[in-house]
Amino acid sequence: MPLLDHPDAKAFLLHWGEMGTQWGVNRSVSQVHALLYLSDRPLPADEIVDQLGLARSNVSTALKELQSYAIVRRVHVEGDRRDHFVAELDLWEMLTRIAAERKRREIDPTIALLNELAQRLAKDATCPPHVRERITRMHEFLSTLGNWYEQMRVLPKPTLVALMKLGGKVVRFLPGGTKDANSG
Repeated sequence: MPLLDHPDAKAFLLHWGEMGTQWGVNRSVSQVHALLYLSDRPLPADEIVDQLGLARSNVSTALKELQSYAIVRRVHVEGDRRDHFVAELDLWEMLTRIAAERKRREIDPTIALLNELAQRLAKDATCPPHVRERITRMHEFLSTLGNWYEQMRVLPKPTLVALMKLGGKVVRFLPGGTKDANSG
């Protein structure tokens, strides 16, 4: 049975495509990723086109985008001259690669701009104080988030998993934390 003839595989693929749009990712890109993730073998682009009913240009663009995130890679299949593609199957690795690329594309340029604006506004007497204060707070917040991310990304995977499983319980180790902080 072809993979997408199974109703649950099809449901996953359609949902992944829909969720992709919620995350700011093109539906075609998300569906190509879902198909490759579910596939038990490398797929050539023409088979992706056939299975998803997408235009060749959409599949080509989607594959390039997924490769830029390093969550899909091109592989060689012996005896076949076509390029084949496989998805990263390690979910933690996939998550960290997506997070790193989104940070590089979205957060880092925003931090750089906010830093520049905050420095200029600190010297600008004509700027309304609330504007200066809000831009400075936004810069501090995103810088803190970026620094936290950099600290977390170098942790060994087992340590990161253990930390995430602690959830809200980690609060009890912080100054002012409560013993009953089990949510979160």
